Amino acid sequence: MFSRTWQRLSSVVLGLFSVPAAMADWELNMTQGVTEVSQSIYELHMLIFWICVWIGVAVFSVMFYSIFKHRKSKGAVASQFHESLGLEILWTAIPAVILIAMAVPATTTLIQMYDTTNSDVDIKITGHQWKWQYDYLGEDVGFFSNLSTSKDEIYDRKEKGENYLLEVDEHLVVPTGQKIRFLITSNDVIHAWWMPAIAVKKDAIPGYINESWAKIPKGEEGIYRGQCAELCGIQHGFMPIVLEAVTSEEYRVWLDKRRAGVEAEAAAALGDFSYDDLMTEGAEVYARSCAGCHGSEGQGIANVFPALAGSDIALNDM
Repeated sequence: MFSRTWQRLSSVVLGLFSVPAAMADWELNMTQGVTEVSQSIYELHMLIFWICVWIGVAVFSVMFYSIFKHRKSKGAVASQFHESLGLEILWTAIPAVILIAMAVPATTTLIQMYDTTNSDVDIKITGHQWKWQYDYLGEDVGFFSNLSTSKDEIYDRKEKGENYLLEVDEHLVVPTGQKIRFLITSNDVIHAWWMPAIAVKKDAIPGYINESWAKIPKGEEGIYRGQCAELCGIQHGFMPIVLEAVTSEEYRVWLDKRRAGVEAEAAAALGDFSYDDLMTEGAEVYARSCAGCHGSEGQGIANVFPALAGSDIALNDM
């Protein structure tokens, strides 16, 4: 009986290590990131990690040496004493010194992380079930960012892409070389805006604003990806974050284009539309802003969001 159980357990373990998919994401350490703060956090993490390693090595070395050297089979007799002032001072002083040595760089890094003053760009981030809303304060630019992974990929009707569940229709565009302040809140439940590459992870809490900041160095332009890191509902895994870092010049051009687009949409809204035009525009708006909750066909989500298809609200304008 024991032999069969051992064989089965061995087969499971060997199977796990022999399947490539099981080893697809074998990362043990934290992300270094691209910002100065993220590098400081990583260096602090490694410093404390190695302090813990050497404490473990020292403690276990003394313990194993004592077990081996003073074992009963060699005739060792345990010392008898009531107390030792020297030992008590030693095992109190050494941890205190270690804690102070760790507290100094940790405090410096924390002060740096929480200093959101003198920002160049202010962006309000609002979490929704299940998408993000970005408002560039003072710039008259704002938009929603929705998951753009197709339903065919999600339900295995199509091969999954490289950035499966990590791509959105609107990127959060920020300039490099400038300090960006993030004001993070929520419209419904608790979310968490998490972008590992810039060392920002803040809860988005309804009725409360959390602050954070980042400054991406020049030369680090590119696409960075994150996710909601707080379980916020049935589609928690469907609200990724895509941050696009561009040069300051490209950022100003992007802002101008966004403003021009908003003005064009406002002007177009005053025009005359045919029935077919309205149906086409309505389908695009529904797919972008409504389908995530109410379903691609208006079927809704059981016990969460009501169905719109065939409802009085949809058909009778109630």
